[in-house]
Amino acid sequence: MRRRTIARIIGIQRVLVRYGLDEFIKETHLLRPMRFLFYALPRRRDTSAPIGERIRLALEELGPIFVKFGQAISTRRDLLPLDIADELAKLQDTVPPFPAEEAIRILEGAYGGPLDTIFKRFDTEPFAAASIAQVHTAQLPDGTEVIVKLLRPGVQQQIERDIEVMRMVAGLADRYWRLADRLKPREIVSEYERTIIDELDLMREAANTAQLKRNFAGSDMLYVPEIYWDFCRPEVLVQERIYGIPISDMDALRAAGTNIQLLAENGVEIFFTQVFRHNFFHADMHPGNIFVIVTDPDRPMYAAVDFGIIGTLSPSDQRYLAENFLAFFDQDYHRIAKLHIDSGWVPEGTRVDQLEMAVRTVCEPIFNKPLSEISFAQVLMRLFRVAQRFDVEIQPQMILLHKTLFNIEGLGRELYPELDLWKTAHPVLKRWMSEQLGPRAMLDDLRENLPQLRQTLRELPAVIDYLARKAAAPANEPERQAAAIEQSRIAIAALRRQRNLLIAAVLVAAASALVAVAVLLAGNG
Repeated sequence: MRRRTIARIIGIQRVLVRYGLDEFIKETHLLRPMRFLFYALPRRRDTSAPIGERIRLALEELGPIFVKFGQAISTRRDLLPLDIADELAKLQDTVPPFPAEEAIRILEGAYGGPLDTIFKRFDTEPFAAASIAQVHTAQLPDGTEVIVKLLRPGVQQQIERDIEVMRMVAGLADRYWRLADRLKPREIVSEYERTIIDELDLMREAANTAQLKRNFAGSDMLYVPEIYWDFCRPEVLVQERIYGIPISDMDALRAAGTNIQLLAENGVEIFFTQVFRHNFFHADMHPGNIFVIVTDPDRPMYAAVDFGIIGTLSPSDQRYLAENFLAFFDQDYHRIAKLHIDSGWVPEGTRVDQLEMAVRTVCEPIFNKPLSEISFAQVLMRLFRVAQRFDVEIQPQMILLHKTLFNIEGLGRELYPELDLWKTAHPVLKRWMSEQLGPRAMLDDLRENLPQLRQTLRELPAVIDYLARKAAAPANEPERQAAAIEQSRIAIAALRRQRNLLIAAVLVAAASALVAVAVLLAGNG
């Protein structure tokens, strides 16, 4: 174990003792060789506050990396008691800014020259400060107003040190803690590490921003700021400055005459569009990252920033989620249960009727109700209890989506509690599913596979000739015979795949012809 790790562990233990959290250390038998040293340290033990509050205060004192960690795991309501998850959700990046002199030093090092040769104006007073980065306002040489985001000094080393500690403690917890099988400490730390490491590359965030801007080009619902690539570096991000009302400032939005209902409905459509149509969604949608442009109050537009955390899903996960949502909208709980079993998320042999009844019990009471009458936290907790009962596997790739859904729920409650989430989302999903399963989707698949199909057809005579010669060869060498049989099996499987493609092509062509005939008949009629 490294010396810096031991020193950090001692510092962490002092904080845990101060907030009366050392009881968890004793219960899990972690760090037992050093426990007497820890208790010999000066301390002030306070257990008067609820456990969730004490955990939150301890994370705040331990520093920005642990604050981020608390924010990340606050979304894992499948793993945490509800009271602790609610308390951790209060964590905010209230980190003091670092000095302007340090910011200038970082920028001049990144650009390799004096700052006044890069920017026409640079405001040394920080515009905002968070656990990973700090933001300043500036002006480019052509007069464009921009935001300059730069990483905090030493943040990379601090994160590596604290991740090392977290990984070691998670390993001990996994070994000694009786709740480790359910809470999966190693997986939690691994998920957090992947997320926070991505945030340390501001060029990655710039690329995410540029992609989202392309996805919503021409949109009247969401505006994404312009990236100024010539000024971006791995530790510096320069983007267009956004002027809007913070989404959390409801008084200002109402004073501006904002159409709140439309704003809330657009927020739902934006989310489902990102997840299903684009498969590229903003996974850090807390109120500090969302603004509203009210140039036209009747048609307000969202403006989003901070795209360090982006979520994507595999095509199979997209399809699975869409089908689950649509089955829920149709109150088809049998379909939901069947989807879970078919996906392999529940053990083989699970009875569909029992799972269907459990899902119906949770979902039926909230159907067709506005947000004001729904507690998604309680619903998800009940769903997670169902998951535990039926041994449903928690899917790590869904964690960012869960977090984003919680953020959207909070924004929706603040904006327009009467929002009918189901009515707003249903048409978006229906449209997406139609695009995925309709004739156009089949034609796109055929077009994508056409080069492979053409190449296989060219090779088909040679494959048939090869199989014929192998079949005619004397079977006096068992090894060669076995190899030939295996090669033949592979070749036959490839032929079957191409046969299926040919059948699909014929079906698509036939369907297209039928549509054309129907159009002609309708026109003649």
